[in-house]
Amino acid sequence: MHEALQQAVSRAVAMGPTILLQGIQVERPIDVVRATALSADDKRTLLASWASDFYAVDSKPAFRHMPGTPKPVSIDEVQAALKELDRRYGY
Repeated sequence: MHEALQQAVSRAVAMGPTILLQGIQVERPIDVVRATALSADDKRTLLASWASDFYAVDSKPAFRHMPGTPKPVSIDEVQAALKELDRRYGY
């Protein structure tokens, strides 16, 4: 039982904020900015997480791969989406 609980916790930690993506099709960071089902705060949470080193691709530190997305994207693309979010919501 203890091992099963540890595995469940590990999966939950790995998913992190991606739980917000359930039911939303996201392929690129700009898709988060455009998602009408998410609040501005949820969008910021997702994009900031996506930019974090936690989702860095091994041996390619300039790329991030968020669970639930089809492929890695560059950190520059994530940062551009954060800037667009700031522009749209006046952060």
